[in-house]
Amino acid sequence: MSTRKQLKQLVEARRGVLVPGAFNALSAKVIEDLGFEAIYVTGAGVTNMWFGMPDQGFMGLAEIADHTARIRDAVGVPLLVDADTGFGNALNVYHTVRTLERAGADCIQLEDQVAPKRCGHFSGKEVISTEEAVSKIKAAVDARRDSDFLVMARTDAAATHGFEAAVERAQQFAEAGADILFVEAVTKAEEVRALPRRLPKPQLMNMVIGGKTPIFNADQLAELGYGIVLYANAALQGAVAGMQKALTVLRDQKEVQESSGLVAPFAERQRLVGKPGWDALEKRYT
Repeated sequence: MSTRKQLKQLVEARRGVLVPGAFNALSAKVIEDLGFEAIYVTGAGVTNMWFGMPDQGFMGLAEIADHTARIRDAVGVPLLVDADTGFGNALNVYHTVRTLERAGADCIQLEDQVAPKRCGHFSGKEVISTEEAVSKIKAAVDARRDSDFLVMARTDAAATHGFEAAVERAQQFAEAGADILFVEAVTKAEEVRALPRRLPKPQLMNMVIGGKTPIFNADQLAELGYGIVLYANAALQGAVAGMQKALTVLRDQKEVQESSGLVAPFAERQRLVGKPGWDALEKRYT
């Protein structure tokens, strides 16, 4: 079964599948190695870890396409790819879908913010008109070559127009052909509980650690009927914390031992990047 068909089955099962975000190929390999069933290629994570900059619209199509292609080569599980606003108007969205589908994405996420966008859990967001947002979703649906390629439509309207307006937008996105709906940055537990009842299409709930949405356990979200439970930057935040701990010890004690528990063992690092397989391949050609 193709990764796109796998993802469609995962989403339609509405069992709250946990999907962590990857910010590069190695983080994707760690996620797959731990048994997660799908990976989200995070725009915020790519921006933070690749540029050292905040999630405020600095990433372009070329960067996310390059990361998607590298991650696709590294792992075999389905990939949901964050494409921000589609990097322009409906025509740009059309091009973005073609580019990311070719790069190996199985699903593209598009949002309705005014460009340059910002993290959904930052203040100061603005959204485009419903009509323009709907036209961009229609363009995305039309652009895909593979009918199993999924289009996820995100709305940030809850922060600017209120919860009811966000639900109405999401409904119009569904009517425009979106396969998955994503109402971002709801702030009340009752709103989290209400969305699966209010919207017919499978939905993603974004659990941002330290963000505006109250944290629900994935089992709770599965019971509510969510298709995907996203932790877009848990790996990134864990990596930053791990680097800070290891490097603080190095700074203060002038050394770090493998036995410290602060670093992955050398052998584990080589296993994750597939060195034994490359060694075997080298022997075949020598």
